Amino acid sequence: MSGFVDIHSHGGGGHAFGATVDGTRAAVAAHGAHGTARIVASLVSAPVPVIAHQARVVAEAMALEPGLLGIHLEGPFLAPGRKGAHDPAALALPTPDLVYALLEACDGTMRQITIAPELPGALGAIGTLVDYGVVVAVGHTECTADQARAAFDRGASLVTHGFNAMRGIVGREPGPLGAAIDDPQVFIEVIADGIHVHPTNIATLFRAAPGRVVLVTDAMAAAASSPGRYDLGGLDVDVTIDGRAVVAGTDTLAGSTLTLDRAVEVCVEAGVPREQAVAAATTVPERVLGLA
Repeated sequence: MSGFVDIHSHGGGGHAFGATVDGTRAAVAAHGAHGTARIVASLVSAPVPVIAHQARVVAEAMALEPGLLGIHLEGPFLAPGRKGAHDPAALALPTPDLVYALLEACDGTMRQITIAPELPGALGAIGTLVDYGVVVAVGHTECTADQARAAFDRGASLVTHGFNAMRGIVGREPGPLGAAIDDPQVFIEVIADGIHVHPTNIATLFRAAPGRVVLVTDAMAAAASSPGRYDLGGLDVDVTIDGRAVVAGTDTLAGSTLTLDRAVEVCVEAGVPREQAVAAATTVPERVLGLA
């Protein structure tokens, strides 16, 4: 199947994934109009009953939309200090009971999950989730490079929106991104909207991890829609005329208004060869999900 593959998107066209079946389908269509043929519905941190309801909505939409591939749980196993646009009250530790409750709630639709590997119980949770065929991503984390490597050793194979919601690379501590660059088995998401990551860093990442960069939108409902106020997991998000989405009253970025066609162009403008940028939105995410 041709077209872009977005493994991290919360919605678009004015609709959030998991809210309603019609809205979920409309979000798929909004990204489809920009060349995205397959998409994973990302859900923010929430209590298990809420996730179970959203998963049922997505499952119903999946039966009608062959390009809707499943669910990405961005949380609730996130570091409080790196929560970004997640409700702090919804964050939780990855206990075995909660891991199995989320697997049951998603009922076979969970394709991937983001976890902060430094949380108590996280390494065991990563092993369990990988055994169930879930792609585990390291993200929204305070972890060191060594803690990230421990997660990769347990089977984590992806980094959620590299450079964002994590330690940076510094001289004596490479952090999770440095550890991922150093591991040829690990893929790295990047939000190439010109807002989340400086173009120089985008180009550097492509050179440092050839064939392992995954373009994602991390789009929220305002993607392919209009400026204004939106809801993201119960939090108010304001979207400005230039497409920047922030938690209302703060400077905290709350997803993006990006589409993958634009992400490819931002990479090319940053100096990334077009064929590499296109691969990062097509064949590379296919490899992440085991589709190629």
